[in-house]
Amino acid sequence: MVYVRDATCAVGTLVPPGRPGFARGAIVHFGISVLCGEALARTLPESNSLTWGAAAGLAIGVVGVGVIGRRFPAIRALPLIPQLADNLAFGAVFALVVDR
Repeated sequence: MVYVRDATCAVGTLVPPGRPGFARGAIVHFGISVLCGEALARTLPESNSLTWGAAAGLAIGVVGVGVIGRRFPAIRALPLIPQLADNLAFGAVFALVVDR
C-alpha cells in the first residue's frame, strides 16, 4: 500500500505547482486514465484485444513513465518495473472490459 500512496502522490507533481499530494495525484491519475482509456477504446482492434490492450498499456507506460515521468524527480524515484506492470495491467483489463 505504501507504493500506491507514493505513486499517487508523485503523479500530483505533474501539475502546477508541482508538489506531491495524494488528492491532487488521484485527480491527475484519474484524468490520465480517462484519456488513455478513450484512446484505447478508439484504437484497439476487436481481434486479440487482450494482447493488443496489454501491449498498448505497456507502450503508454514506456512513454508516460519512462520518458515523461523521468523528468519529474518524485516519479523518477519510484521503481520502474511496478509502474510499467501497472500500465500493462491497465491496458489488459481495459481491453477485457471493453471486449464485453
